[in-house]
Amino acid sequence: MSLVSDITAWYSAHMSYWSIGGLMAVESSFIPFPSEVVVPPAAYVVGVDSASALCVSEHYWVNVALIILVASLGAILGAVINYALSVWLGRPIIYKFADSRLGHMLLLSSEKIQRAEAYFNEHGKVSTFVGRLIPGIRQLISIPAGLARMNFGAFLGYTFLGASIWNTVLALLGVVAKGNQDLIEQYSHELSIGILAVLALVVIWFIVKYILKSKKA
Repeated sequence: MSLVSDITAWYSAHMSYWSIGGLMAVESSFIPFPSEVVVPPAAYVVGVDSASALCVSEHYWVNVALIILVASLGAILGAVINYALSVWLGRPIIYKFADSRLGHMLLLSSEKIQRAEAYFNEHGKVSTFVGRLIPGIRQLISIPAGLARMNFGAFLGYTFLGASIWNTVLALLGVVAKGNQDLIEQYSHELSIGILAVLALVVIWFIVKYILKSKKA
């Protein structure tokens, strides 16, 4: 049994707001752990298990909202850890660690850091928001933000917004899939692509609206 499987089994037996926040902090840091095994099962459990430690309210959707909030706060904690380490250690040590034996055990590499940094440099501060919705970038986007010493308030705001959207998607997916982990893993990537497509359409709409307004003026 893999480490992720061991942790997942432990989580199933100790599901609470504390464990949700803790595991989402791990997922959002440089330690690889899938958010798909944290938020969706919790969102499903509160609807079927009234004895769960998560059930602090008789209103189901209030519980789901609390799960999303706690998961998002956990994601911020993990992202801040990445940000702080990047500021403190600097680019040479971060890249050296990524190519070390321990870094490879954590599924890191200088190529992955380079991709995340290139994405950040290309899209600017908003990448810390959009990056939270992209598999493979989600856990690493806070590293180039730290290396660039991005404004910390903006970093927290963008990270919380992106994490909240992603965790909302995961929670709804858990409800619809009824806790079926295979379905959750199958559709989580498709949904992230769908969200990015919607965001792109919204941005295009605002740009077109601004251009038409400028011409009219």
